[in-house]
Amino acid sequence: MSEEQVRPAVKATTLKDIAEQTGFTVNTVSRALKNKGDISAATSKLIQQKAQELGYIGNLMASSLRSGITKTIAVIVADVSNPHFSIAVKEIERAARMQDYTTFILNAYEDQEAEQKAIQSALSKNVDGIIICPSQGNANNLAFLARTGTPFVLLGRHMDDDTMDYVVSDDEKGGYLATMHLLERGHRDILFLNAHRSISSSRERLEGYTRAMKEAGIAVNPELIREVSQLSGGVRIELSEVIKSKLPFSALFAFNDMMAWESIFILNKHQIQVPDQISVVGFDNIQSRLFIPFPLTSVSNSKGKTSRKAFEILLKKIYKQNPGKRYHEVVDTRLVVRDSTRSLL
Repeated sequence: MSEEQVRPAVKATTLKDIAEQTGFTVNTVSRALKNKGDISAATSKLIQQKAQELGYIGNLMASSLRSGITKTIAVIVADVSNPHFSIAVKEIERAARMQDYTTFILNAYEDQEAEQKAIQSALSKNVDGIIICPSQGNANNLAFLARTGTPFVLLGRHMDDDTMDYVVSDDEKGGYLATMHLLERGHRDILFLNAHRSISSSRERLEGYTRAMKEAGIAVNPELIREVSQLSGGVRIELSEVIKSKLPFSALFAFNDMMAWESIFILNKHQIQVPDQISVVGFDNIQSRLFIPFPLTSVSNSKGKTSRKAFEILLKKIYKQNPGKRYHEVVDTRLVVRDSTRSLL
C-alpha cells in the first residue's frame, strides 16, 4: 500500500484543547459540556460553541465505564415498515432524546429466531434497557432477557403470567367498540381478520368482538373469524379464499389498519366496493398521523401515550426507582368513525 493510500490519523479534540482555546479550566469545560447548573449560561454557551467548532465528540465509552450507564436503549418491534410501529418508535426516540438517550431500532419480523438475534445484538451494545413488542410464539426469548438482568418493558403486548412490565392498549374494549359500531349499523355477518391468537392483543380483540356479538344476541360464526399473518400478503390469501367461498359477510373488522387497507385493495380487485357493499373497520388509527386518501374507520390506541409511558417506565427501571414495583399499564381506546363504514338500516 502506497503512502498516499494510507489515511493519516486525525487527532481527536480533547477537553484540554477546548480549555486552552477558551481560557477556562478542564474541569469547567467538562461541567459546561454536561450542562451542570453551577456553570453560567454564558460560559456554557461559549464553551459548547468552541467544542462544536473544534469537532469535539464526548467519549461515551469512558463515561459509561465510570457510571455504568451508556445512555442508549434498544427498541425491538415486529416490522418498522408498519406505520403503527414507526410512529411508536418515533415517539420513543423523541422521549429518549429529551433525556439525552440514543435509540437503536431492531426488527424481529414476528419471528422467534430473528427476535433472539435482535435481543442479543442489543445486549452486545450494552444498552441500558430494552422496549420490546414480543413475537409471543413462546416466552423463551423474554425469559432469557429477564435472566440477563437488563431492564425491559413490553410494548403493545403482554404475557399471560403478567410477571413482566408492560404498556398495552385496552384491546378488549377496542374490539368491542369496533364490532358494536358495525352491529349498530345493521351488520350481522362480520368477518374478523385477526392476527395469530398467540398474541395477547389478538386474543383480547377477539374477546371484545365476541362480547359485542353476544350482547346483540347474535351467535358467533367461527367461519367468520380468520387468523391472518400480519406481514404483507397474508390478507390477500385469506380474504381471496373467503370471497371465492361465497361466505356471506357485509362488514369486515381487521386486526390493524394495514390489514384493513390491504383488505380494501383486495375487495376492490374483486369489484366489491367499500363502503357501499362492505364496511371496513381497522385498528391503530394510523390516519391520526398520516394523511391517506381513503378515510378508514379505526380504533385509536393512543400510540404517543403508550410509547412515552413505556419509556418512562424503562427509565424508572434503569435508575432503580421503586424497586420491585410491577408496571401493568392499560391505555384507553376509542373509535374514530370515518367513511369506510355505512349503515344497512
